[in-house]
Amino acid sequence: MKNKILFVVSLLFGLMYINAGLNKFFNYMPAPKDMPPELMKLMTAFMQVEWLMPLVGAIEIIGGILFIPARTRALGAIVILPVMVGVLLTNIFNAPSGLPIAGVMMLINIWVIIENRHKYQLMLTK
Repeated sequence: MKNKILFVVSLLFGLMYINAGLNKFFNYMPAPKDMPPELMKLMTAFMQVEWLMPLVGAIEIIGGILFIPARTRALGAIVILPVMVGVLLTNIFNAPSGLPIAGVMMLINIWVIIENRHKYQLMLTK
């Protein structure tokens, strides 16, 4: 039962990141109208660096795709972790209204990392 729940959660997590990554290339989701000014200023700064958003989008797509199948989920969790930390910190400091979903997403990522900790052992030992 735990494996089925983990698969469904991983599928939703992966699809959310694939969607977010594709949006960085095709811009099909409009920005919210009630975006805090601090977050608007931050996003404007990110857009000034031309290569940053396509890079983040590519990492989100690759990480999301890797996160879905059980065989590559451990790699997907590590690939998406830096983006997830950025999302969480952005929500903590600039948009606290998004913190609940960012916190849940971080917990899912940590859960997958813990569930796959045996796959990381070779990297962490001699």
